[in-house]
Amino acid sequence: MEGMIATLLKDFEDGRLDRRQLIHTLATMAMVGPAAAAGLAQAPAPKAPWKTAKLDHISYAVTDYKRSAAFYSSLMGWEIASDNGTNQATLRIGSIGEIIIRNARPASAQAPAGQAPAAAQGSADRPPVTGVINHISWGIEPWDTDGVKAELERRELKPRPDMQGADFKSWHVLDPDGWDLQISNQTK
Repeated sequence: MEGMIATLLKDFEDGRLDRRQLIHTLATMAMVGPAAAAGLAQAPAPKAPWKTAKLDHISYAVTDYKRSAAFYSSLMGWEIASDNGTNQATLRIGSIGEIIIRNARPASAQAPAGQAPAAAQGSADRPPVTGVINHISWGIEPWDTDGVKAELERRELKPRPDMQGADFKSWHVLDPDGWDLQISNQTK
């Protein structure tokens, strides 16, 4: 589709299309493009001969690794397994896995309060990151909806409710770098 758009723009620039024709054609392509592309999709690849058995680790790029490690250690009870003292700490998330928190985001990359941060820039050997994790939800025990909310408010984290159904309860807060952290009653 990118090639088609480039051709249309070239035709417009060369005077072979007027502005109205260009806009009409682009709008039509936008409406039928995804549906047409879906018909051309390849068959899914066969399943791999393994299954996921454990979360090894998650890696967070932050502006101040010590501040973020202290935040998660204090709020979520994650144990600091190692800290190199300069730019990185590894925290153990119970028996689930680990999180590596390292300085890698410039302060200017921080998002305004309440907004998701900009995607981290890709390294020279990979394309730029275009997908962003919206949030990560962590199930905690014991669960007490009002007690969890009160603790989050005590920490001035401004909890926002989500999925407050009969069986599923959770709160969203922002971590020190503006990442959306969901804390829920789901542990299985």
